[in-house]
Amino acid sequence: MSTVSGTSNSNLAAATTAATNTALQQAAQSIISGSTGNSSMDVSSLVTALVNSKIAGQAASLAAQQQLDNTQISAYGTLSAALSALQAGLTSLSNGTTVNAFTATMSGTGITASAASGAVAGTYSIDVAQVATAQVLTSRGYSATQALASGPATMTLSIGSASTTISLDGSNSTVSGIAAAINSASNNPGVTATVVNGTDGAHLVLHANATGSQNAISIQVSDSNSGDALNGLAVTGNAGTSLNGTSSASSAQLAANQSTLSNVQSSGSPATPNWTQTTAAQDAYFTLDGTGVTSATNSVTSALAGVTLSLSAASVDTTGKSPQTLTIAQDTTSQSNAINQFVTLYNTLVTTMSTLTAFSSTATSQGPLLGDSTLDLVQNQLASIVATGVKNGNTTTSLATIGVTLNADGSLSVDSTTLSSALQNNQATVAKLFSSTNGVAAQLNTNIAGYLSSNGVIQTRTNAINSDLTNLSTQKTALSTYQSQLTSMYNAQFTALNTLMATMNNNQQYLTQLFGGQNSAGAMATNSK
Repeated sequence: MSTVSGTSNSNLAAATTAATNTALQQAAQSIISGSTGNSSMDVSSLVTALVNSKIAGQAASLAAQQQLDNTQISAYGTLSAALSALQAGLTSLSNGTTVNAFTATMSGTGITASAASGAVAGTYSIDVAQVATAQVLTSRGYSATQALASGPATMTLSIGSASTTISLDGSNSTVSGIAAAINSASNNPGVTATVVNGTDGAHLVLHANATGSQNAISIQVSDSNSGDALNGLAVTGNAGTSLNGTSSASSAQLAANQSTLSNVQSSGSPATPNWTQTTAAQDAYFTLDGTGVTSATNSVTSALAGVTLSLSAASVDTTGKSPQTLTIAQDTTSQSNAINQFVTLYNTLVTTMSTLTAFSSTATSQGPLLGDSTLDLVQNQLASIVATGVKNGNTTTSLATIGVTLNADGSLSVDSTTLSSALQNNQATVAKLFSSTNGVAAQLNTNIAGYLSSNGVIQTRTNAINSDLTNLSTQKTALSTYQSQLTSMYNAQFTALNTLMATMNNNQQYLTQLFGGQNSAGAMATNSK
C-alpha cells in the first residue's frame, strides 16, 4: 500500500534550496573569474543556475502535490477493493440465501433430494413405485439395402401436439435413410432415431427424448402403394393408465401404467410385430406421507415446497413396504461459514482503513488518508451498523446475541460456542439479524453500494483529485514554457556579457603592453628611452 511521508514536502524544498544555492555560488564564481580575465564565464551553468533559482520552488511544490494526489488516488483504490471484497462476501447473507438454507437427507438409495429457499424443516415418508421413462420403439428387422417405399411417400412422427413430416421414396427409404431423415428434420418433435444391425437385419430404433406418458410416439404413413413395407411402420402410441390416489403400486398396476401400441403387427405376418416397445412412456409415481404424486420427469419440484426430488431406476419399490425418510433441516454449517467469512472480510477492511489512516509521532511515514473526511465517513457508518445491529420498533437485536462482538479497535470477534448454540436453537434471531430487508448484511451492502457508485463519496473525492492533477499538469506546462523563455533570455544576455568581458580583457592586455602595468614598463616607455 502506498504511503506519503509527512515531511516529504519540507525535505524536498530543503534539498531544492541547497542545490540552487550551490549552483548560484558556482555561477557567481564564474562571473568573477570572467571579469578578472582568468577565464570566460560558463554561460550554460550560469543560465541553468539562475533559471532554476527562479522556478525550483514552484516546480518542487507542484511535484510534491502531484505525488500526494497520486498516492491518495491509490489509497482510495485500496479502500474500494477492500469494500468490494466485503460486499461480495455479504451476498449470501444480504439476500437471505444463507439464512434460508436447508439440507435434505434421504435414508435410503435410489432417490436424492435438495432443499432451497421455501423449504420447511421436517421429516417426510417417501415411497417410490415407479420412475418416469421415455418410450423406446424397435422395429422388426429389414434388409439394410431394402427400400421400404417404392415411390413417393411421407412419414409423420408426432409427440403430443408437435410433429414433423419427412418425405421418402425409393432412394432414401432404407432403415438408415429413414433414421437420417428423422434426425435431420428441422421441426423434429423430440425423437432420436438409430439403426441396430441384428442377426435378423437392420432395426429402426426410435427414442423419445422426453420422459412421461404424454410423450408417446405416433407415426402416420402416407404411401400410395399399399404393398410397401413402409405402411407397416404406422403406429399410435397411447398413454397408459395413471396410478392415482393409491399409497402403493402392485406389479399389475405398474404393468397397466404402460403406453400401449396399436397397429403394431405386420398385416402379412401377424405373428411378427412390426414394432416392439422396449421401454414404455410412463410417469413417475410415488407417495409422500401417503399422498400419491405423479410426475412426467424424474426431477420433481412441485411435490414439496422448496425441495427437489431426483428419482432413479434403483429407487423403484413395487412392494410399497420400504418407504424412505426425507429429513429437511436448517443448514447451520453453511450459515456458520458465511458468518465467519463476513467477520474475516470485515476485519480485513478494518485493518486496511487503519493502515490508510496510520499516525505515529515518531514515524516519518504516515497513512495517506490520515484525517481524510471521506474515509472517516465510511469508517464511522460501517462501525455504527455492526455495533447497532437490527432495530424493529423499540427492540434492537445485536450481533452479540449470536456471539459476534465488536472490539475496541473496531474489529469483530466470534465466539464459536455461542454462534453454534444460536444456529441450533435460535434460528429466529439469526433470521432477524440477517434479514434481506433490514439485516446487518443488507444494511452494509446498501451502504457499500452507495460508497462505490459512480456518484458515491469515493468516486466524488477521486474525481476532485483528478481535477487537481489536471490543473497541476497545466501549471507544469506553463512553468516549462516560462523556463524555456527565461533560458533563452538569459542565454542571450550572458552570451553578450561574456563577449563584452572578453573584448575588455583583450583591450586591457593591449593597453598594458603599450603603457605598462604595475610592475612592468610598456612598449612606449621603452621606445622613449
